Amino acid sequence: MALSVSSLAAALSHLSLPSTSKPHPAPLLRLHPTSRRFALRASAAEAAEPAELPADEVVAVEEEEAEDQLSGVALRKYVKQRLPGGFAAQRITATGRRKTAIARVVLQEGTGKVFINFRDAKEYLQANPMWMEYCKVPLVTLGFENNYDVFVKVHGGGLSGQAQAICLGVARALVKISTANKVPLRSEGLLTRDTRIVERKKAGLKKARKRPQFSKR
Repeated sequence: MALSVSSLAAALSHLSLPSTSKPHPAPLLRLHPTSRRFALRASAAEAAEPAELPADEVVAVEEEEAEDQLSGVALRKYVKQRLPGGFAAQRITATGRRKTAIARVVLQEGTGKVFINFRDAKEYLQANPMWMEYCKVPLVTLGFENNYDVFVKVHGGGLSGQAQAICLGVARALVKISTANKVPLRSEGLLTRDTRIVERKKAGLKKARKRPQFSKR
């Protein structure tokens, strides 16, 4: 049996078989277009694409973005464009006072923007939420916070007093628009002028009433 195996191996060694075996490349992984991976990609792409808006809404959005980007000289020109003839030539105007601050307020139909001394209210009031709220309290009380734009010229006092003066001016201007607004504004105390001011300093005292410490000896 061993001889037969050796003779068979010798006989096969003389044969030269052509080498037709080639390394097969790794099979390519092909996903069907309807697979989950492609479906997820399609949904993500659809979510990334903004929804198409009507032409009127697109123009309104572009105008709002342009107004938001205004600052400095451009914002001053925009306010002057909205107020032809200046503050005195406008129809709905009112004056508010608090401490030593005096605010002239103009209301125009708009989207609820507030401009103070040709600057955005958020920038002028240093983004203080309480002071910014003062400017819109009368509008919020009547539900008009998105119906009117507020243009203000204010001087005197500090930012706190100026904000409260603007509040009174806006309330008085809303009464000019309609006398029906007087009752809800009066009930909230928004039409009452706060007459409190800082008492003046007296001679020989440190403040209005604070006096130096008395020394007996």
